[in-house]
Order: sequence, then C-alpha cells, then structure tokens
Amino acid sequence: MPDLKAVLFDLDDTLFSTTAFAKRARLNAVQAMVAAGLDFPEEVVLRELGEVVNEFSSNYSGHYDNLLHRLCPKGLGGINPAIVVASGVVAYHNTKFLGLEPFEDVREHLKWLRKQGLRAGVITHGWTTKQAEKLVRLGLMEFLDPKAIFISDQIGIAKPNPKLYTHALRELGLEPSEVIYVGDNPAHDIAPPQSLGICAVWASRGAKHELEGIVPDYEIKSFGELQEILTRDFGIGAS
Repeated sequence: MPDLKAVLFDLDDTLFSTTAFAKRARLNAVQAMVAAGLDFPEEVVLRELGEVVNEFSSNYSGHYDNLLHRLCPKGLGGINPAIVVASGVVAYHNTKFLGLEPFEDVREHLKWLRKQGLRAGVITHGWTTKQAEKLVRLGLMEFLDPKAIFISDQIGIAKPNPKLYTHALRELGLEPSEVIYVGDNPAHDIAPPQSLGICAVWASRGAKHELEGIVPDYEIKSFGELQEILTRDFGIGAS
C-alpha cells in the first residue's frame, strides 16, 4: 500500500465552481452597465462580453473597456464611459465579495485530511494575486498547508507543463508515490502529474472538459468519494 503523505488540489472548478461564479458575476456586471446607461439589450451585451473574454482570456484586465469600444459610441448617448465601466467592475466584485463559496463538501473533507495527518495543498494555474485572493475569500487557508500553495504565475511555469508538479514535489520534499493530485481538467490536471508517477484523480463534478483519451487513476463526483478511495486503497482513516 502506498505511503501517502499529501493530497494536492487544483482550485478552479475543483474546490469551487469557477464556471458558475463567472457566469453569475458577468450577468450582474452587464445588468449594472445597462442600468448605468449602456443602451443595449442585456443579452447583446452579455454575448459581446463573452466574446471579449474568449478572445482576451479571463485574466485580462480590460474586458469592460474593450466591450464599450465594440458597442460604442452609439450605445452611450453621451454618458461618461468610465461610469459605465465602473458600474460593471463594482457589480462583478460585489458578486465575488458576497458569493464566492467552495463546493459544500470541501471544508469537511479538508478537515478530515488534516485529522489524518495528511498535508493538503493547491497547485493552480493563473495570476498570483487573483488565485491567492480566491483561496482567502473561499476561507480555505485554515485547512491548507501554507507551504503547499503553488501558483503558476508566481512560479513561472504554466499548466500543463509537468515541471510545475516537479517544482511542488521538490519544495515539499516528497516523492511522486507519496502524493495524490485532484483536478477537473484532464489535459492540465491528469496527464501531467501522471507522467511523473503521481496518482491523478479526475474531479468530474460539473466538469466542462472531456477526457479525450486520457485515463485518470480515479474519477470522483464528490469529495466523499475521494475519502472512500483514500480509506479503501491507501489505508487513510481505516480503523
């Protein structure tokens, strides 16, 4: 039986539903911009915003400015565009302040891992400040090893490069056989750690990604299922 010492997680759409949050936050932003004077139907603005996000990535800081460039000048009727942009930004961040929550079973599972003496950490792809803010807002840091937080932008290695996982192993002083990694994106979270000998678990709960020939070591739809696997196959928490 493997001597398991750590369980590491992806963040977005693994510990919380990034997809559902982004959809809700963008809708709130669009509604606020229309209320501030952007004279277009909400569905038109939302569709155009979706194109901007797809074209410039979710980490781009000028989504709403680009949105107005594409819809204006006729959509503003002389209103200062900075007010319309600010309305969208405020509504988006208010959604983040009030509505960012982990999946309902995450906290209890992380508590359980800590009780078993396992290190719990995160390997996430994204901008340093943005990903760190998510972890803090989600209220998860009290359950995670602060030395086991790895953010691609901060490290300078992006998923799916396996070197990101190698870096985490080296920093934690662990062998691949001593770690399980859990994530929702097979191309980013399953194949790369598997190539190093890490057991990789596909969190398929609401996943928007297909396996496309990648075979995870396990598939779970809840963290209760992960707990069962850890007990059955790794002897964690077994009486």
